[in-house]
Amino acid sequence: MAAGSRPPRAPAGSGAGPQEAWLVEVARGASTDAGGVPVELLGDYLSLLADAAVSGRRPERGELEAVSRLGREAAEQGISAGRVVQLYLSAARRLWQEIPMMVRSRDREAVRAAAAAVLHVVDEAVATLAEGYNLARRDLVRREETLRREVIDDLLRGDSDLGGLVERAEPFGLDLTRVHQVALAAPDRRLPDSDAAISALEAAIFDRLGDRDVMVATKDGLVVVLAPADSAIVGRPAAPVDRRSDLGWLMHDQLDRLRHGRPWRVAVGRAHPGVYGIARSYEEAREALSMAGRLRVDSPVVNAHDLLVYRVLLRDQPAIVDLVQAVLTPLTQARGGAQPLLDTLTAYFETGGVATESARRLHVSVRTVTYRLDRIAALTGYDPAEPANRFMLQAAVLGATALNWPGEPLPSAL
Repeated sequence: MAAGSRPPRAPAGSGAGPQEAWLVEVARGASTDAGGVPVELLGDYLSLLADAAVSGRRPERGELEAVSRLGREAAEQGISAGRVVQLYLSAARRLWQEIPMMVRSRDREAVRAAAAAVLHVVDEAVATLAEGYNLARRDLVRREETLRREVIDDLLRGDSDLGGLVERAEPFGLDLTRVHQVALAAPDRRLPDSDAAISALEAAIFDRLGDRDVMVATKDGLVVVLAPADSAIVGRPAAPVDRRSDLGWLMHDQLDRLRHGRPWRVAVGRAHPGVYGIARSYEEAREALSMAGRLRVDSPVVNAHDLLVYRVLLRDQPAIVDLVQAVLTPLTQARGGAQPLLDTLTAYFETGGVATESARRLHVSVRTVTYRLDRIAALTGYDPAEPANRFMLQAAVLGATALNWPGEPLPSAL
């Protein structure tokens, strides 16, 4: 029986004992009506109703506090609010139907007064029950949110307590032996209403992927999504049939519908197995998010796999600085500076060395492109048309893009 509750007692003044059979039957019937909600959650509610019917007595504060505690207990047991309220309403209906003839046979005014007293008890009790239930649910949600945040923080950090992390992640539906990937979404400025962002993503992602092995949270001003991935794409991006099946675009399209936060940028780490794979995917997504800003990537969704070459280049920053300095700094001597020539090299390499397509992309004439290529060869000593020189120039251009040169001074190579 619930703490602080006692068996239903007979109505005051009835002369019956505390285990009055008719009250017990009312409780059992109400429990059946509510789908098997434990009768213990009624506490002294039936006695309050019976007292109100017989004498018109209203509940005292302590009695209502006991009902509130029962509401909290129902929430902690995981019973839905609707079923608990149904238990109380069904109990009131059944009690009024089974109330002793001594109450129902009175004159009309007495019956009306008894009914009003019972309804008053029902009103106060159900309201108090719901209040206690909601308070407990809010506490449970706060505790769950705290646990969720702690679990995802440890997952993204690659916590060394593997056994404990697996155990803590299991209640959230995470199988850490599977392959996962992490995606991050950054708003235009600071993160707006995080609850709205999380709700929007959960609804869409759960609908597409199910609610197993998925977690949505916030961290450091970013929206974080941990999602399952196909084991066949470990270490590389998926090949989605269309945009709707891609995690990054799914996130972007949902977030872009929110009133605040636009434009959003989403970065998706590669898929990796195990606990440490989650931390690795997260670091890749963070790095891709940062690098996409530095590289001025036009697409609002970037994949870590697509930026691998920049990660390789920047891993040995002194070497790439030295390369850019040795190969490209002579371009600063050109009229108009180095940027137009760098843009020409970028377009030329991206089009496979086709001058006409490069000119179309740059919105200039083919003659201008060929003139700039000749100028690059003259200033640097490397001819973009020569295969042996092309690799050196392309690596240097990629490095300059990653370092945001010439927009920013080159860092020290030491």
